[in-house]
Amino acid sequence: MRAMRIGSHTLAPRVVLAPMAGVTDKPFRVLCKRLGAGLCVSEMTTSDPRFWSTAKSRHRMDHAGEPDPISVQIAGTVPQVMAEAARYNVDHGAQIVDINMGCPAKKVCNAWAGSALMREPELVARILESVVAAVDVPVTLKIRTGWDHDQRNAPLIARIAEQSGIAALAVHGRTRDQQYTGSAEYDTIAAIKAQLSIPVIANGDIDSPRKAAAVLAHTGCDAVMVGRAAQGRPWIFREIAHFLEHGEELPAPPLAEVRAILLGHLEHLHAFYGEVSGVRIARKHLGWYAKDRPENAAFRAVVNRAESAEQQLRLTRDYFDALVAGVAPELSAAA
Repeated sequence: MRAMRIGSHTLAPRVVLAPMAGVTDKPFRVLCKRLGAGLCVSEMTTSDPRFWSTAKSRHRMDHAGEPDPISVQIAGTVPQVMAEAARYNVDHGAQIVDINMGCPAKKVCNAWAGSALMREPELVARILESVVAAVDVPVTLKIRTGWDHDQRNAPLIARIAEQSGIAALAVHGRTRDQQYTGSAEYDTIAAIKAQLSIPVIANGDIDSPRKAAAVLAHTGCDAVMVGRAAQGRPWIFREIAHFLEHGEELPAPPLAEVRAILLGHLEHLHAFYGEVSGVRIARKHLGWYAKDRPENAAFRAVVNRAESAEQQLRLTRDYFDALVAGVAPELSAAA
């Protein structure tokens, strides 16, 4: 199996879980790693030290028991503050520091962080150089193809990244103003890969093993990054890895395995966040797991009423037990 390296870390398979705010927390990263992801990048953490002691930041910076290599994404706009954030996260377990210049969210861009930074190449260079100099671990960068259709300056930013000592670059094949609409384009990613000597990771609309292989072939990239397609389908990583290695598709996981994966995920969420927050956060994951099932809406209506971890687990267990047994789940009963 072909592998990719970031610093001293070998990524095999060449499939990476994209950082997604509110999604790629530790329970989800651990699950995706177990199901075949070569690397799982944390959800974005703030570079502002005033917020490092909040419950949200403490959870985002918790890497106890997480499989190596641990990649933590930071966001911000002030070079020295970003450097300090990188040092802080390395002191708390980060083995790779990833810099966010790809997030299109308004509240991030309005603070001139995320993809808004692509409009300021000189500032990009100062941030990257400061962070690379601050830590002894590899620093990676995630960008988009540009700010908008007329400002596709990703090739320029990519050259700055390589010159600044960035160890690997992930490129989402959309501009910032596209958000997540339209289709990702891979020609810009291919052009970037052709001009750089550092590893490049292709991101955007990679939702199947065949799409992953096609994007790798089209772009010449070293790895693919999967985001939304992993929501409710974390086994996509082993499916892509298997296809890249053997050229054949794995069968869909049996319902009994999906049941075990989901129940284990729920239990980890409840333990990690505590019962009240864990039950609330688990609801979106339950919805994603069920989204391709015909009784999805009814299932969500029932499990969303669960107020306790025990109820949530029982309702989910009953639902999958019925599916495994080949009978229609009883979804009319109140939680």
